[in-house]
Order: sequence, then structure tokens, then C-alpha cells
Amino acid sequence: METDFSSWQALMLSFILGWVVASSLFDLTKRIRSWVQPWVGRQVLAETPSILRIQKLQHPFLDKLFTVVSCVVSVPFYTGFLPILFWSGHGRLARQMTLLMAFCDYIGNCIKDLVSAPRPSSPPVRRLTVTDDEKQHAMEYGLPSSHALNTVCLTGYFLHYVVTSGGPIDAITIAVMFATVFLLVTLVAIGRIYLGMHSLIDVGAGITFGLLILAFWLSVHDYVDNFIISGQNVASFSTCLSFLLCFAYPTPEIPTPSFEFHAAFTGVAYGIIVGLQQTYHIYDPESPRIFTAQLPLLIFLGRVLVGIATILTVKFCSKAIAKWLLPVVCNTFGIPIVSSCYVPSLKASENAKNKPENIGYLQRVFSLFPQKVYDVDTGIRFIQYAGLAWSVVDLAPTVFRYFSL
Repeated sequence: METDFSSWQALMLSFILGWVVASSLFDLTKRIRSWVQPWVGRQVLAETPSILRIQKLQHPFLDKLFTVVSCVVSVPFYTGFLPILFWSGHGRLARQMTLLMAFCDYIGNCIKDLVSAPRPSSPPVRRLTVTDDEKQHAMEYGLPSSHALNTVCLTGYFLHYVVTSGGPIDAITIAVMFATVFLLVTLVAIGRIYLGMHSLIDVGAGITFGLLILAFWLSVHDYVDNFIISGQNVASFSTCLSFLLCFAYPTPEIPTPSFEFHAAFTGVAYGIIVGLQQTYHIYDPESPRIFTAQLPLLIFLGRVLVGIATILTVKFCSKAIAKWLLPVVCNTFGIPIVSSCYVPSLKASENAKNKPENIGYLQRVFSLFPQKVYDVDTGIRFIQYAGLAWSVVDLAPTVFRYFSL
């Protein structure tokens, strides 16, 4: 039946739940941090002279170059690029890179907040943060470098996809593509140090974890893709998995934007999976590729314009609905909540002050469990980005058909 979980699904969810319980009971996050953080901190401090030597090469051209490179391999760039990849007819590549991006983002940010290692001290290191995205990244912990990790994984997977999914490619072309990927990874690695965002150990850890994640993903990506498009109880499993991953995430020493990024991209992955379950057999197998007679450039540009308007509308609406609905649901179940930015009226002190004396049955049941104040913004962000991703693979293709795009 659709609601029956297979053994591997039950095993995976049980493992994550077991980690959550064990981590809470034995304080595993703090124990692991106490072993790793001091060593990483000493390495970051010891590498300061090396970073300063690299920064002696300071030049306006290098400032521009490494800033642009960092933007090109950033999460916002991929977030804007992936919908276009879906609409251009490269559905398999798009969904694999989306899920891989979510996986990289989760693992990388988990390690960041687990270790809670500092970035290079500024001053003496010069830190160049031009964009708002870079300013947010500067508020995160250092190890590993997310830019290095994501670049290794995503460019590596893209290279693998091009080599294995197309027609025959000669050795020279493969060598040129491999050299291009290597050059990009090198520029990103040097750039993160030059910009003062990371130390050598951060970048080295990012490349190492990136290679490990890429190797793992290449061994399971076919199974993941087959499960998403034709598996059983995909939506229910993804719902349970997304919920548990929020609680499996380690608590950092000081709150950082890393958890927000995780919530957003986990929502993106969830929306893509749920949307594909509904529409893959309708749209994807017959989806034409760009630059073919079925999808010329002008039609594709029309798709992009209509698609972007569609997903931005859905993002706005899903956020508004979530901001209204989640506080109502949490209050119904007696779950204490606070909002850091989306719902300014929600404050922990006010929630405690305004708690009704005559609570309902559902609130009595939930009051038996340990009470903790939860940030409702996590749920709002998850729903917002899940709605956006769902619209990319479900609503937007329907709109394209309506407008004959």
C-alpha cells in the first residue's frame, strides 16, 4: 500500500530518530565539538600569516575577479539557475543537481555548526564582503568552506553527467572540461582565502568533504532518481525525512544563518520531490530540449519570463499563508513559538503572558511533552521555498501548456 514504508525507509528514519534521541540524552554535539573545535581553532590562528601573505597580492582586478567567482558559485546563483535548467528540457540533470545541492547544503552547514570553528580574525585579515549574501556568510562559522564544497560537488556531477549522458566525447574535450572544472575549483579555493572569508583548513575541508559527498552521490544517484519519479510513498517519506532533519541538525554555540539556509533548501528539495510525483509522467518524458524545433530560443525565453512570474507569485502567496496558518496551528496544539523576523508580534515573553488559563484538550495532551520555544520562522521559510520549488515542476509547466510555450 502507498502508506506502508519499505524496510530501507523505516531503517533510515529510525536511524535519524535514534541520532536525535542519543544526541539529546548524551549531549553528543557538545562532546564532538569539545574534541574538534580547539584543534581547528589553533589551525585557523596558525594560518593567519599565510592568509596575510596571499592578501599582499591585493589588487582591484583580483578583488573583482574573486568576488564575481564567489557569486557565480553561490547558493542564490544556483537557486536562480536550476529552474531555468528544468524549463530547458534537462529535467534529470536539474532534479539531480537540486537534490545534490540540498544534500551538500545540509551536510556542510551541519558540520559548520557542529564544530563551530571561527573564521580568520578580521583584523588583521582583510575581509571583503561586497554582496548581502557574502555578509550573511561572514556571520556563519568557518569549517568547511561551503563555496568550495558546493563547487566540487556540483561541477563534478555536471562533468559526470555530460560525459556519461551524451554521445561519444573525444579525450581532448574531456580533458578540457576536466581542466575547466579544476581551474574553477582552484579559483574558488584561492578566492575564499584572498577575500578573508576562510583559512586554508576551511577550504581544504570543503574540497575533501565535497569529493566524499560527490563519490557517495555518484553511487546512489540512479536509485534516488528512480525512487523520486516512480517509487512508493515518496511524499510521505519525504515529509517525515524533512521533519526529522530539522531536529537532527546540531545546535551551534551561537545562532548563525546556516540553519536558515538549510531550512530553505530542504524546502526546495521537498517541493521538487512532491511536484515531480504529480507531474513527471505528464510533462517530463515529453519535455522538449532547448534549441530544438519543439523548443526554439524565443519560446524558451517566453517560458523563463512566465515561469519566473509564476514562482515569485507562489513564493509570495505561500509565505503569506504560512505566516497566518502556522501560528494558528501551533497555538491550537499549545506549542510555544517565537518569531525572529517574519511575525514581529510573536515574542516569547508575550506568549507566556498571554497563555490562556482554560486550555483545550489538544493543548493538555501536548503540554505533557517537554516544553521548548520553537522559532516559527523555520516552518514559514520551509513552506515558502517548498511552494516555490513545487511551482517550478508542477504549476509552471501547466501554465506553459496553457500559453502554448
